[in-house]
Amino acid sequence: MLAVSCLCLTPLAAALAQTAPSARQASQSAQAVALNPLTVTATLAPRTANQTLSSISVIDQEDLHRKNPASLTDILRGQPGVDVSSNGDFGKVSSVYIRGAGSSSTLMLIDGIRLRSATVGSPTWQYLDPNLFERAEILRGPKGSLYGADAVGGVVQLFLPEGEGEPTPRISVGGGSFNTQRYSAGLSGANGGTRYHFAASRLDTDGTEIKKGDDDKGYDNTSGVVRLSHRFDNDAEIGLLGLRARGSTEYVGGRTDYVQQVAGIYGELPIVESVTSRLTLSEARDESDEFADFGDATFDTRTRTARLDNTLSLGPYELIVGAEYSEDEVDSTTAYEEDSRDNKAVFAQGLLDFDPLTMQAGLRYDDNQAFGSEVTGSLGLGYALNEHHTLRASYGTAFRAPTFNELYFPGFGNPDLDPERSKTAELGIRGQFARAFWDLALYQTDIDDQIATTLQGGRFAPFNVNRARIRGVELTTGAEVKHWELQAALTYMDPEDRDSGNRLPLRASRSIRLDADRELGDWSLGGSFIAQNHRYNGLDNDERLSGFGIVDLRAGWRFAPLWTARLTVENVLDKEYATARASEFEGGWDYLNPGRAAYLSVQFGE
Repeated sequence: MLAVSCLCLTPLAAALAQTAPSARQASQSAQAVALNPLTVTATLAPRTANQTLSSISVIDQEDLHRKNPASLTDILRGQPGVDVSSNGDFGKVSSVYIRGAGSSSTLMLIDGIRLRSATVGSPTWQYLDPNLFERAEILRGPKGSLYGADAVGGVVQLFLPEGEGEPTPRISVGGGSFNTQRYSAGLSGANGGTRYHFAASRLDTDGTEIKKGDDDKGYDNTSGVVRLSHRFDNDAEIGLLGLRARGSTEYVGGRTDYVQQVAGIYGELPIVESVTSRLTLSEARDESDEFADFGDATFDTRTRTARLDNTLSLGPYELIVGAEYSEDEVDSTTAYEEDSRDNKAVFAQGLLDFDPLTMQAGLRYDDNQAFGSEVTGSLGLGYALNEHHTLRASYGTAFRAPTFNELYFPGFGNPDLDPERSKTAELGIRGQFARAFWDLALYQTDIDDQIATTLQGGRFAPFNVNRARIRGVELTTGAEVKHWELQAALTYMDPEDRDSGNRLPLRASRSIRLDADRELGDWSLGGSFIAQNHRYNGLDNDERLSGFGIVDLRAGWRFAPLWTARLTVENVLDKEYATARASEFEGGWDYLNPGRAAYLSVQFGE
């Protein structure tokens, strides 16, 4: 796999060298912005990708429109440092691993609002329509110093469109394989200091068989978003945002009715010329009603948060100081021993530019009602070797909070659990040109006090017993070459359980992703290739799931002003593959992903 990957990357690396001289004449081009986008997840402040001193990838709105994915995990799979395991497609349980850390150690934010299940601990990635978002930022590496619990492997942040310009409607109708139907509509724009965006979408599918020989398992999703903001003459701003997704998904032995919801209001006020304060009040809900052969159950969790960020800007220096209060609540048919907990935190971050040396330092203190206090910190150093190349080194700590299930589930939970704690060191170098970039990162993460369910003292329960060491290398590159937009990501990772020496379950150790797209007048053509090696279903490494390679193709046709037709063909080679397996108790069968599938859509609007 590595040999093939290197061969695939060689032409792109050559293209980087060829495009470097012309970069000086095209530094303001739109493609330069796409290859070095502005991000906020790594630093809480706008920075270009090469200024963040972090490993970060951005999936912009153009990418989302071209690929027209049905699921967020379709976009995340194969991104640098990212692995996805799912119990089938179309709304089935999915886990996202960044740099080998557990799915509960990957933080998901929607415009700064955390969304996850407090009982399970991980986000429910499978219920979000990616086409409702303007972009996604994938930050790899610990950010506990900014976001607190669970930002061990990294952070995925999704952004809703804000609206700009004249009122712009957008309507899309489509469908395809497995009797899939998709509809969406939206309106966005700006008037004076007011910006607005409204959108709604509907997906309904019969689904596919996820267990060989069983019935197809359907899925439906109805989603809506709203975002409003107004900026006053003194640069003060107020705004609100909301997202709600609800629907139903079938699985072997039952059905889940779900709701995912975030809502927030914020106010931003310039205190003096160099000081700005921003207050955000938010609520996130993860709700599910389970109707299973073994019984029905309800698990509703809610997180309410108040966060204050104060930013002091003094030329090339920036200081951010803030505080956060959050409260988790559980409402369930299961009688948890505790059904709420709160968390108080203070944090600070300094961004210092001494050209050619830059420094970023952060510190955060969390006090949690359930498991006590935690201190996390980070330090990053960058050095500009020349106008195109930046060397960076960083060190950061993070922790994963025990879930309500691990702490309080009746007859199972262990209220004496400590958080999982991690330390990560990273060394990287980035080459940034006007029409090309490349980024190489090496890292090691050590995780102590990992929570594992085991028999101890005559009790089968979660305990802090495991340790892990995750080493990895990531190479990411992209270029514009003769009207082709090319992206490539190569990941090599060794996620090792330190006690057994085995690979952590459900993680591939090698992966490659290649994307190529080209505009041909009113036509666009593109494709993606994703390949991963084998993984193991359990920590014993005795149940092996084979590796796979899949090819997706896409085409677009602008057949009239503001009208576009798009065709996507997924898994063109009809590869049968699985990234998860049912337990031995359930029968030990593989969760199948869909074979070849085609979808056609027609869209009006930009």
